[in-house]
Amino acid sequence: MSAERIPCALLGAGGYIGQHFLRLLAGHPEFELTALLGGRRTATRRIEELWSLEGEAPTEFARRRIGIASPTRLSRSGERVVFSALPSGTAGAIESELLRRGISVFTNAADHREDARTSLLLPEVNGERFRRRRSRTPVLLANPNCTATGLALALAPVSSLLRPQLVVVSSYQALSGAGLDGLTRLRSPPNVIPFIEGEEPKVIRETRRLLGPALGRSALEANCARVPVRDGHLEAVLVKAAGRPSTPELFRGWSRFTPLADWECPSAPDAPVVVRREEDRPQPLLDLWAGTPVQARGMAVTVGRVRWEPPYLRFFLLLHNAVRGGAGGSVLNAEYALARGWLTHRS
Repeated sequence: MSAERIPCALLGAGGYIGQHFLRLLAGHPEFELTALLGGRRTATRRIEELWSLEGEAPTEFARRRIGIASPTRLSRSGERVVFSALPSGTAGAIESELLRRGISVFTNAADHREDARTSLLLPEVNGERFRRRRSRTPVLLANPNCTATGLALALAPVSSLLRPQLVVVSSYQALSGAGLDGLTRLRSPPNVIPFIEGEEPKVIRETRRLLGPALGRSALEANCARVPVRDGHLEAVLVKAAGRPSTPELFRGWSRFTPLADWECPSAPDAPVVVRREEDRPQPLLDLWAGTPVQARGMAVTVGRVRWEPPYLRFFLLLHNAVRGGAGGSVLNAEYALARGWLTHRS
């Protein structure tokens, strides 16, 4: 733990993902939020006025007012790291300009995920691929689509055992995946919508990009639906496998998957994949906040209802879309970048 924290800014501080950033970065040992910024809708408003998460806003942020997001302002104020919770479509130009001005950006937005110059980072899955990057130059790192995050974390520990030939995922995605606007549907009659614009192609592209050779030439298909749940994306996964591991080998693969154990990343869960043996798990009400220690609550993916009948493996997984698939993913990326020496405490 460093006695000198890195001054950081948060873009989109008043939104749903922005509020999760505030919760995760309150009292963080390495990063200090010295600027809370947003658009004109939230400018000058206090965090406590906008707070929509359970419990009260963190004391250190509650009465602070949101400023207008401006690359010019940030380049003058001294923050060398920016966390971005801006909406997709708004984030891209601002994030590119910040990088051009020498500021590192850790973004949850989708704008740069398809850009070959941007690293799509899920540290436990593809972090080692970036080990030779030039240190202490500004970075723009995007965390992946939330559904792809859960799928990649669940497949990574067992892909070498299974040697997948086909992967089919069907996701049941929480309303908060559409931000605060999505949560307004909680007051509407319960409904399931079997379409989320652009989601299925993103899941396929980003899962392939994350897992790379582990998927090989296997086919990957996705079906995505929005369901009347506040938080938590549930995914039903089917894998047609060439490999024939035993069921105990699969469980050991998941339980022994600890690729960040030797890195100083406070938000990294001790076990990125938690396996439940009950027939009716995982469930959003019971498993949403999986992950230890306390700083890593909500950062683990829960796998359950595992059925291995070669050549087919079937299981369900659950992740907290706003934490592991959102703000927490960006915070972990920043911690990983710092641990790798890509960031410095001094400007």
